[in-house]
Amino acid sequence: MEALQISQALFASNPSKDSKLSKTHQTRRADLCFFSSSLWDRRFEHGFSGARSVKRWARQQSGFSGPDEEKKNDCKAVLAKEREVPFVGYRLESQDGKEEIESCSLDTISDEELETKNVGVGEEKAKAKVTYNIVVVTAEASPYSKTGGLGDVCGSLPITLADRGHRVMVVSPRYLTGNPSEKIRNAVDTQCSAKVSCFGGTQEVTFYHEYRAGVDWVFVDHPSYQRSGNPYGDSVGAYDDNQFRFTLLCHAACEVPLVLPLGGVTYGEKCLFLANDWHAGLVPVLLAAKYRPHGVYKDARSIVVIHNLAHQGVEAAATYQNLGLPSEWYGALEWVFPTWARTHALDTGEAVNILKSAIVTADRILTVSQGYSWEITTSEGGYGLHDLLRSRKNVLNGITNGIDVAEWNPASDKHIPFHYSIEDLSGKVKCKETLQKELGLPIRPDVPIIGFIGRLDYQKGIDMIQAATPEIMQHDVQFIMLGSGDPQMEDWMRATESSYRDKFRGWVGFNVPISHRITAGCDILLMPSRFEPCGLNQLYAMRYGTIPVVHCTGGLRDTVVNFNPYAEGGKGEGTGWTFSPLTKESMLSALRLAIGTYREHKSSWEGLMKRGMERDYSWEHAAAQYELIFEWVFVDPSYVR
Repeated sequence: MEALQISQALFASNPSKDSKLSKTHQTRRADLCFFSSSLWDRRFEHGFSGARSVKRWARQQSGFSGPDEEKKNDCKAVLAKEREVPFVGYRLESQDGKEEIESCSLDTISDEELETKNVGVGEEKAKAKVTYNIVVVTAEASPYSKTGGLGDVCGSLPITLADRGHRVMVVSPRYLTGNPSEKIRNAVDTQCSAKVSCFGGTQEVTFYHEYRAGVDWVFVDHPSYQRSGNPYGDSVGAYDDNQFRFTLLCHAACEVPLVLPLGGVTYGEKCLFLANDWHAGLVPVLLAAKYRPHGVYKDARSIVVIHNLAHQGVEAAATYQNLGLPSEWYGALEWVFPTWARTHALDTGEAVNILKSAIVTADRILTVSQGYSWEITTSEGGYGLHDLLRSRKNVLNGITNGIDVAEWNPASDKHIPFHYSIEDLSGKVKCKETLQKELGLPIRPDVPIIGFIGRLDYQKGIDMIQAATPEIMQHDVQFIMLGSGDPQMEDWMRATESSYRDKFRGWVGFNVPISHRITAGCDILLMPSRFEPCGLNQLYAMRYGTIPVVHCTGGLRDTVVNFNPYAEGGKGEGTGWTFSPLTKESMLSALRLAIGTYREHKSSWEGLMKRGMERDYSWEHAAAQYELIFEWVFVDPSYVR
């Protein structure tokens, strides 16, 4: 209900007037208007070419430097060309085109700064020059618990940070469905507990611990985490007490560094908290409201990491008293729905918004891709928080997620029947033939296989695929889909398979081994997501030599370089195809280009495959960027109300 209310609020939003197009640069439509066709289209322009460094204004709390207020309003922001620059930068130019100001609404990093981190493909793992005690607070962490990208990030990034010399702890709930699962069986009871005051009483939590891969994995044990279903709900829907369950997690996470000796020593007060999504959103508020006034955690810092802004932890205003916060901090969480979104005439629309409080009180804000960090500052992509995020633009960054390159490696993947590499691609052809045989499709090495892996829901653009399938099937292709979600879409997949027995296969559900085999065996991966904060499947695909065709949004825009056959003296450049706007026609146009290139231009296709496979998708690259943010967050003072 919360996500629906927030998304509905976008219909009433008016786009800002500073989104006019510059005619001096080639434009690509970002099409952020995924909720209403009446909202304006957004277009991104590409500045900064070559190795040009971008000035970093991150530590200037005043925002723009140089132009006066009128000129600020007269300028338009332009996304920097996505090269090796790890953060989205902006070039500001006045409407008359006579003045250009280098600045950033989001932090940027120069090439020289990134080089100091000594990150490179094939190089020995770098160690951080400065190390920190890092506490990652999350609702899920793979392999212990996972429903999506959040679990992947919080299961992989901590290990990489630990490899680089940091002391890292991950705090998440100890989910049980009656008996300890094999994944958490090695976590032992520390005999350490904490009492938490919230929801009108005192709750006692205990801590379980496992030391694995250089990381302290701490699990908060409480009866509210011991039930069937996933971390957030069951077959009926979301749990009614999720606010309580994750409030408990946040309070417990703040206590762990103080009370739990790991290796004989606690993490202590000088910690860096990484609070992931709304489930951990109370951590920055608790540090500011509950601990620092008493001299505790004065030297600690907090970063909120936004994986999906659509979920904000919005509940009725009356629940504020349950959160264990002083009454004077209500303003940090205050949220008011617009009049049209209220249920009846007496509804005041008052609510509390946990993610909002984290954005207000965290020392820095991160998102999981460069493009998404821009999108959430727009009225179309900000879910009602865009003005607040704009006001904190000087501490807002985007870092594209990495992937587990050991698990996702076509040269050693245990789930695929044949291995291959950029030097020898013959194994991919065999993987394709095996996949066709496994799924009962005609074994035709010459026919391109299009794949889709993901949830069957509106965000993933499944309705676009449904509408376009009859036209896709007119081509000599095979189409394989893997996913679950909307029951109507699951039924549609089954019906479509019956209609196109020799061309279409729909696997309802999710299966890790088959997802690997589809990634390796397909030629094209289709991702028409309406919005995608980062996206991982396109990264897996490129690593496996499978060409992504994606909607130009969020992390998809950042990671997939649109194919240009005329660049590099005719050798071509790019790793896939991006399309915009999000319409059936533009998606089909991109697919036709991909299919045509596969059939008629084998050398270009092989170039696409190899360019994708040779890119660095590792967490090492992302971790180096995180460390720069860690340095910055300790330069500035902690949040003070």
